[in-house]
Amino acid sequence: MTNVSESAPVEPGTAITDFGIDTTTRSTRDAVRDYVARLRGGEIGSLPAILGLVALVVLFSLMSDVFLSLNNIANLLAQGAGQTIIAIGIVFVLLIGEIDLSAGTASGVAGAVLAMHYVDNGNLLTGMGSTVFFVFNAMLVLAAILAGLLRIWPGVAFSVLGIVLTIVGFQANPWVEMLLAVCVGAAIGCITGFLIAKIGMPSFVVTLALFLAWQGVILQLIGEGGVLGISSSHVLNAVANGNLSTVGSWALCVVAAGGYATVTLGGHLRRRRRGLVTSPAPLVIAKVVALSGFAIVVTALLTVNRSPSKLIVISGVPYVVPIVLVLLVAGTYVLTRTTYGRHIYAVGGNMEAARRAGINVTQLRASVFVICSACAAVGAIVYSSKVGSVDPQAGGLNTLLFAVGAAVIGGTSLFGGRGRVADAVIGGAVLAVVSNGLGLLRQPAAVVSIVTGLVLLLAATVDALSRRRVAITGR
Repeated sequence: MTNVSESAPVEPGTAITDFGIDTTTRSTRDAVRDYVARLRGGEIGSLPAILGLVALVVLFSLMSDVFLSLNNIANLLAQGAGQTIIAIGIVFVLLIGEIDLSAGTASGVAGAVLAMHYVDNGNLLTGMGSTVFFVFNAMLVLAAILAGLLRIWPGVAFSVLGIVLTIVGFQANPWVEMLLAVCVGAAIGCITGFLIAKIGMPSFVVTLALFLAWQGVILQLIGEGGVLGISSSHVLNAVANGNLSTVGSWALCVVAAGGYATVTLGGHLRRRRRGLVTSPAPLVIAKVVALSGFAIVVTALLTVNRSPSKLIVISGVPYVVPIVLVLLVAGTYVLTRTTYGRHIYAVGGNMEAARRAGINVTQLRASVFVICSACAAVGAIVYSSKVGSVDPQAGGLNTLLFAVGAAVIGGTSLFGGRGRVADAVIGGAVLAVVSNGLGLLRQPAAVVSIVTGLVLLLAATVDALSRRRVAITGR
């Protein structure tokens, strides 16, 4: 039997049959032809969102002289960062064909605990009252037990750490408060995941019920009409409002562009050495050059002083950019380079087939809700920093809908099995541009809501039609 790796090269234009695709290198023309064929077959991915984003940027730049100003670009990056981070977590849930309607208010609970710990100097017992404090810690204990039953050890670790931070009563420290918020978010995810994956309750019902429950918890912690301010903390305020230094900004640019180039070109060369199919070298190099060029241009613009006052210097890449980039890279790595990520796509594609293949479907389904709620807590840190406070409306309906909308608009399928973490970032950028652009044009909130709803409806329609196209063509 002839070894596949020793087979003769395929001449350009020769039809690829059997396993020939594994040992051939496509030309640029072949790659373009294959891409067009995938588009016709319904595999459009993030293309509609990217085209829509470009169109919106062009439109608003023509209608407003302020839209492309340096100040507004920096504000735009921070404006939708919180919702984008929540959307990153929701992508994991959508990939298995589920939904988490409680992610918004779960982030609100995490934000409320963060703010209360800061305002009360770490003494949550006094801030919450003895009864609420006991119930709160009982919830953390329950979350740790449920995560242990499902063998989700990160969930156990975060829940136990949350108990320690709460009971020991460390003095107000922004890093402790941010860690506590993530612990609370992960604990909430453990409870949500257990009810859905282990008990077998529909995710829509469970998360809708918890949406209401966590909204009540926020009211209980903050009080109706109350506000917990955190802007007096330099670190907490800087999360969404601070900027890297000029040196730090360029260092981020080098790390981001260099890392992408190393991973992309390195993967391309490894596949060529192993005789596997690869994208044409010109296309790979073009992608690396385009992204690196974009990073350099954006960094160069953001390192210019954008303060209207000569007495104050405001420059540098906003802190939210590296935060989102870290989550983007980590999430992408998990989904594309780990067994766990491949299992997520397998469960989203066909749950019964995944179960028969030996995948622990129950554990995996529960774990994605832990990831989702933990990301929601990080999102809470960012949007609480942006407004400088936490109120009873934190993580309310708009936060949730915009987060889910960002994932769907970016190209993640509501039916499961298709999507990427990058979809959340692209969709978040679309929603941020819509909100920012209409705000600059002084459009009322009603118009913003209508346009946002129509954009989400359009994205859902495209998703349904593309999925139907895939089913018809059998791709």
